[in-house]
Amino acid sequence: MFSIRTDLALEAKEIYKKQNNKEMPGIEASEYKEGEVKVTSVKVMDDVGEKMMGKPKGEYITIDMPKFVHYDSDTKDEVSKVLAKELGSLIQLEDNMTAMVVGLGNEYVTPDSLGPKVISKLMITRHLKQLVPDKIDEGIRPVCALSPGVLGTTGIETSEIIRSVVEKIKPNLIICIDALASRNLQRVNNTIQIGNTGISPGSGVGNKRMELSEKTLGIPVIAIGVPTVVEAATVANDSIDLVLDALINQSEEGSKFYNMLKDLDKNEKEKLIREVLNPYLNNLMVTPKEVDMIIESVTKIISNGINIALQPALELEDINKYIN
Repeated sequence: MFSIRTDLALEAKEIYKKQNNKEMPGIEASEYKEGEVKVTSVKVMDDVGEKMMGKPKGEYITIDMPKFVHYDSDTKDEVSKVLAKELGSLIQLEDNMTAMVVGLGNEYVTPDSLGPKVISKLMITRHLKQLVPDKIDEGIRPVCALSPGVLGTTGIETSEIIRSVVEKIKPNLIICIDALASRNLQRVNNTIQIGNTGISPGSGVGNKRMELSEKTLGIPVIAIGVPTVVEAATVANDSIDLVLDALINQSEEGSKFYNMLKDLDKNEKEKLIREVLNPYLNNLMVTPKEVDMIIESVTKIISNGINIALQPALELEDINKYIN
């Protein structure tokens, strides 16, 4: 397999099927549409699926947002409600149990700032439930939040900070938000993945830190991520394939050139691409030029979705009044 970095379980499944002409073993998948929003569930069922997928056993839910979502408020709310529905199916909490939301990433690097930005728009209630319980409705769940920063600016491993806070406040659930990496340009900033197996911060860009999961923290960890970058090698690989497809349709010489490269061993093709790119790009990650606007849009979608899922007693309109 051409080793293209991806954090998306659905993409890993699609790549396997494309290269092997069969479904990945140990995997169950289903999908449905709610309005313009497509939802796909990929479940890693056993050790075979875990090995093939390269991801822990559990469920990975992918929400494909409509292309115009970032320019339409009603569509944003629709996606938020679908996100809340899927997230709510994974949340096993009573009303008095505490949820902690963790925003991973670097707030000073736009494509990596999703986590901290979502934290700033959440309905935080844990302190109110403790300080003014008589003024807070019984149906409001205690929610706290943390944005631990990154190792390069704090000098402290993210997992160390989170573990310390968990030991102190003892939440019943953690929801992590992080920026991901994709292998498909069409999914960048247009896909949300929810997983109930935790997360390994930085794994999509080759900077893997210690995982955050029930195994390491002792409580359930749900991960929410959006692919905001794609590796330059992926862009190059896809571009080459597009050029070859064009050549084969234009001339006999193009067809011969296509067949010559097509017959290359996949490892040789990968080596060729990386040898050409590395002196100039050196593991470059690419993001769309309008990433600033898109991050703000996705921040609103995810924060609203989390707020609805954690506060089922409230409507989105009431939550927005509270936040604003």
